[in-house]
Amino acid sequence: MEFRALGRTGIDVSAIAFGAGPIPGLMTSQDRQGQRETLASALEAGVNWIDTAATYGAGQSESSLGQTLHDLDAVNSVHLATKVRLAMPGPESIESQIRQSVTESLQRLGVSRVTLLQLHNSITAGRDDEPTSLSVADVLHEGGVLETFEQLQREGLTEHIGLTAIGQPAALREVIGSGKFATVQVPYNMVNPSAGQDVDDQFTEVNYGNVIADCARQQMGVLAIRVYAGGALAGQLPSPHTHKTKFFPLDLYERDQQRAEQLTQQLGVAVDLKEVALRYVLSHQQISGAIVGFADPQHVRDALGYLAAGPLSESLITAVAGE
Repeated sequence: MEFRALGRTGIDVSAIAFGAGPIPGLMTSQDRQGQRETLASALEAGVNWIDTAATYGAGQSESSLGQTLHDLDAVNSVHLATKVRLAMPGPESIESQIRQSVTESLQRLGVSRVTLLQLHNSITAGRDDEPTSLSVADVLHEGGVLETFEQLQREGLTEHIGLTAIGQPAALREVIGSGKFATVQVPYNMVNPSAGQDVDDQFTEVNYGNVIADCARQQMGVLAIRVYAGGALAGQLPSPHTHKTKFFPLDLYERDQQRAEQLTQQLGVAVDLKEVALRYVLSHQQISGAIVGFADPQHVRDALGYLAAGPLSESLITAVAGE
């Protein structure tokens, strides 16, 4: 396993992190044996970072992780990262929503603290400009997310605080530029590299505005999500979650699948697109780790083999870009 600095946190994280979200579906299922075998394989491979969220399977992911980590006697050998998604406006204040969510997450995980607590909402100029999005003021102003996150840090419930960098680039830059958050996790992959580079005006998908460069200026750790574009770059059928979610929905998966087919033609049928996809993400110098959703131990072994092959060559990166 390769380890990389997580920004200014002082933590070295495994370049491949364990994603416990609903796309692979393992940790949101009741497959206890599969969960134990797959997580044990990941830990044996050197994975030390596990990403989950209160909303993954309505808490099932956290519950499965808590039980499996305790079964494996591995609770203290990994870093746990979870998230809070707020409902705004709601009957409860921002502070009370966050506190309730964190309390329930810690109970499900069976721990007294997590390494990283992240905001799961998108950030936009105005509240609800996108589904469940918060405004910059909701995050940074008095009574906002940051204030409560920092208080939870002082209370020892989380070591670090971070963001999910989705939303509008200008709003994200303002929050990132505050210098108050230690990490971001951001969609970054071969079919949408806009979080890690400038794209031209012909780019038709969501433009994340090269926010990774903004994170670098703040010495923030960057964790890549959607490495396989919801499975489209891994040759997988859309997950049941993809069929029903308003975040990264089915029509996006279908467009990404078309782009994956085009990439296969560009690069040649002998190329393993799944390998190229992971190595492409890890070739970016500012990426601390790639969060990968594993469904079985073979997926772990495959990822470890891809990592061992090293960064992509400049010529292959150019070929991926279609230049």
